[in-house]
Amino acid sequence: MAGLSIDNVTKSFGASKALDSVSIDVADGEFLAVLGPSGCGKTTLLRMIAGFETVTGGRISIGGREVSSPAMNVPPERRRVGIVFQNYALWPHMTVAENIAYALKVAGVSRAERDKRVGDALALVDMQPYGDRRPANLSGGQRQRVALARCLVAEPRLVLFDEPLANLDVHLRASMEDEFASFHKRTGTTILYITHDQAEAMALADRIAVIDHGRLMQLATPHELYHAPANEMVASFISQGMVLPADVLTAEKRGACKVRVLGQELVVRCRKGEKPRRDARICCRASQIEAAKGKAEGFGGTVTRAVYRGGAARVEFEPDGAPQVGLHFDQPDPVAFEAGQRARLRITSGWLIPAGEGA
Repeated sequence: MAGLSIDNVTKSFGASKALDSVSIDVADGEFLAVLGPSGCGKTTLLRMIAGFETVTGGRISIGGREVSSPAMNVPPERRRVGIVFQNYALWPHMTVAENIAYALKVAGVSRAERDKRVGDALALVDMQPYGDRRPANLSGGQRQRVALARCLVAEPRLVLFDEPLANLDVHLRASMEDEFASFHKRTGTTILYITHDQAEAMALADRIAVIDHGRLMQLATPHELYHAPANEMVASFISQGMVLPADVLTAEKRGACKVRVLGQELVVRCRKGEKPRRDARICCRASQIEAAKGKAEGFGGTVTRAVYRGGAARVEFEPDGAPQVGLHFDQPDPVAFEAGQRARLRITSGWLIPAGEGA
């Protein structure tokens, strides 16, 4: 097991910065997910941690040992870092056991020790009966377990996952999420998990690092990312949050402020120390929007689309006077909205995005 320290790391390719001053500390035994849209720099970060890319600036340390800086780069084979790729990368002509044992054989480990460690690795991923099979005779999920066992047999100090479930179908993904969570619980291995899938990150990670355009946007628990995004990028990226213009009417009191949004006044959660201000932003979720009943305060607008999804519909809505603000919410059966229909909605709650924390 090993802690991981990423200290002010920058990576440039010519004039382009793939990563810009990223700092993350991963504790021993922690499961950290790195989440972000395609092209944000996730895989570049993984490749630098593994030793496949050099850093332009900053430092990377594993278990307290510096492995990367502008002046030095410890080669991948000397970092004791295991990697599980999305394409498995198994040798087709070798059996499962031979695939797992290959790195040990190259390292000169004795036959008896190899057999023991291969057996232990197969047991960890619940694949003991499959040692004599070829990869072609395994399912996608079984191949992924073999790739994990091959990684573990080398007893790495840190395990990197590079979008390992991207090539699996939905049902198999759910099963493998359980496998990864169980593996982490059994072994306590330090894990860095690269993904663009928010559901995976939320389900598996102790903390999540959100990256966009090479910069760290927020590092927090799944609960905090969802309920208290640090800026507009995180607010809109996580679970399709809606970012709405607002005026803050009252100062923070016991974690809440009164705001005016689309003409409606309501109380939202906020950070300590917030004061009245104009041109603020709040984040609200689909579950925090509902039809305004009776004389309840709200705002009018037009339904632009209603998409039925079995048991409920996603309703998209354009408020009067704010065509650039698109709202959406879920309406359970019986669905009472259709495109072109006039309606009045209300926001029930939300989160005031902190001042000065722009995307």
